[in-house]
Formats: sequence, C-alpha cells, structure tokens
Amino acid sequence: MAQGFFSRIGNLWRGFLSLWVSDVERNNPEIAYENAINSMVEKYTGLKRATASIIRRREDLEARHAAQAKELAQTTQDLNVAVETNQDDLALVLIQKKNQLESDVAQLQGEMEAAIKDADSAKASLMQVQTEIKKLRSEKDAMLARLQSAQARIRIQEQLEGLSVESEVKALENVREHIKNTIAEANLGQELSESSLDARLASLRSQAGDVQAKQQLAELKAKKAAQQAAAGQKTM
Repeated sequence: MAQGFFSRIGNLWRGFLSLWVSDVERNNPEIAYENAINSMVEKYTGLKRATASIIRRREDLEARHAAQAKELAQTTQDLNVAVETNQDDLALVLIQKKNQLESDVAQLQGEMEAAIKDADSAKASLMQVQTEIKKLRSEKDAMLARLQSAQARIRIQEQLEGLSVESEVKALENVREHIKNTIAEANLGQELSESSLDARLASLRSQAGDVQAKQQLAELKAKKAAQQAAAGQKTM
C-alpha cells in the first residue's frame, strides 16, 4: 500500500514537472528547439556508434568469407591433384576439409549478406536523422524569426491602441475657444464704440455735412439756371 502511495506521489510530481517544463518551453521557444535538437543529436551519436559496429561486423564477415573462399579454392585444387596422383588417403582428408569449407563459406555468405543489409539500413537511418536535425535547425531559425516579427507587430498594435489624443484635442479646443472669445470681445468693442454718444454725434455731424453740401449744390444749380434764363431774355 505504501509503495502504491509513493508511486502515485512520484507520478504526480512528474506531472507537475512536465507541466512546468512545458510552460517554460512555451515562453522560451528557443530553449525548446535547442532541447529537441540536442536530444536528436544525442540519438544521432548513439546511432552512429551502432552503425559503425554493424559496418565493422560486415567488414569482418567479408574478410572471413574471402579467406574461407580462398582456402576452399586451394583445397579443391589440392584434392584434384591428390585424385590424379592416386593419393587416396590424402584425398579423403581433403574431401572432408572441402565439405566443411563449403559449409562454412555458405554460412558466412548468408551472414555477410544480412550484415550488408543491416549496414545499409543503419546508414539510411543515420542519414534520415541527420536530415531531420538540419530541418529542425532551419525550422528553428524560421519560426523564431516569425515569432519576433509577430511580437513586434503586437507591440505596435498595443502602442496604437494605447495611444490617446485626448489631451491634444482638448488643448486645441481650448485654443479654439480662446480665439473665438477674443474675436467676440473685439466685435463687442466695435459694437459698443458704434453705439456710444460720441459715435452717434460723429455720425450726425457727418449727415449734417452731407445735407449742407446738397443745399449748396441746389443753390449753385438754381443760380446757374437763373443766369442762363436772364441771358436768354437779353438775346430776345
């Protein structure tokens, strides 16, 4: 029972740790990419060592197969000579040796072919992991660049949204109001000056001058008309 309790506590702790790591990686994507790349590099290194062992075994089998095949060829040649020279006792020994070598060569041939396939498969897997590492590094650069661009856009949008022109508009409204009030005061001063007693007297005197001038003009015209009438009577 105690063992089950501690197991549950361990699972709970690992769950919290996993969530914490996920939050850290989400807030720091560069760290997440680096962790993934480092993990793949470690796997690549382990796979490279395993591939080297497989290739070394393949090369060992190839060397053993070549040696056994060479010895088989020599034994076959020796057997033919022993048969031709009627050395039956030697021929029996060579026949047994030849049979054993043929079995060994056939077995080595099968093992060598399997080792060749294993080596080719391991090399293909190694190249695939290497390609994935390169792709992940390229993806990291591209995604981080896109993230920085998006963050810059968000900062600009926040600045634009938080930008307030209230104070500027209010300042202009105050200036406009001040200008209107000043114009109104100027107009009021003019209106007051026009309606004052001095202004009315000045206007009256101006009108009186016009009346006198008109009277003088009428008198001059009448005088001229009288002169012309008198001159007409003299000629008659």
